[in-house]
Amino acid sequence: MDGREGAPSFAEMVGRKTEAAYNDLVDSVAFAGEIVANLAQSVRHPGRLRWKDILLACVRVGVDSLPIIFLIGFLMGLILSFQSAVTLQRFGGEIFVPNMLGLVMFREMGPLVTCILLAARSGSAFAAEIGTMKVNEEVDALNTMGLSPTRFLVTPKILASILMAPLMTMFFNFAALVGGLIVMISLGYPLVTYTSRVFQNLQYTDFYGGLIKALVFSILVAGIGCLRGLQTRSGASAVGDSTTSAVVSGIILIAFADGIFAVAYYYLGI
Repeated sequence: MDGREGAPSFAEMVGRKTEAAYNDLVDSVAFAGEIVANLAQSVRHPGRLRWKDILLACVRVGVDSLPIIFLIGFLMGLILSFQSAVTLQRFGGEIFVPNMLGLVMFREMGPLVTCILLAARSGSAFAAEIGTMKVNEEVDALNTMGLSPTRFLVTPKILASILMAPLMTMFFNFAALVGGLIVMISLGYPLVTYTSRVFQNLQYTDFYGGLIKALVFSILVAGIGCLRGLQTRSGASAVGDSTTSAVVSGIILIAFADGIFAVAYYYLGI
């Protein structure tokens, strides 16, 4: 008997993958609508929010992430400034390193890297926490008691991400500027020259544009992390699969949304 008889054909595998992608898209759209409805209800009735859960999630998302945010931001600012200075020194243009660093960090790299770290750290934690509850049938218990898992578990995490992501982005930008400052001081430039050059070409649109990016990215990361947790199946590796899927999906969504922002900012002249 041929052992390959039970293996699915190529057409069957394509069909299964297409069906899974379609079902995931439908679930994502339905989940997004439920999140929007819950957030709107939270704005209308803030007293119904579980503020203790939101504050606890803020600590886990923001405060506990500050050391790694500062470290990565400082190293990125240091490396980018050093590499740019080495190249620009050939043309006597190392004075433009602060201009480049400020524009790149506030406009692009700050929100992008911060929310990638958010996906790797908090998005995976959301998926693991809710996934474990799903495996232990705690989510089913909430449904049995008439409580919405989305309002009870997801909304506090998304609100915490919305509140903390812009603050984490600003902290990341500050750490990057500190790293660039060390490079410029080592090249003989004073502090006042560095600070004046950093903010010389920056505009309010660059600053607020980066914060808007961080806000949108945080919603995508927190939402996909919670969704993957709610989609956790039974089995020994289910929680690990959900965690991995949350991180990968979060990074893909960030890259996709960043591309949309790039096109939109270009046509808006931002």
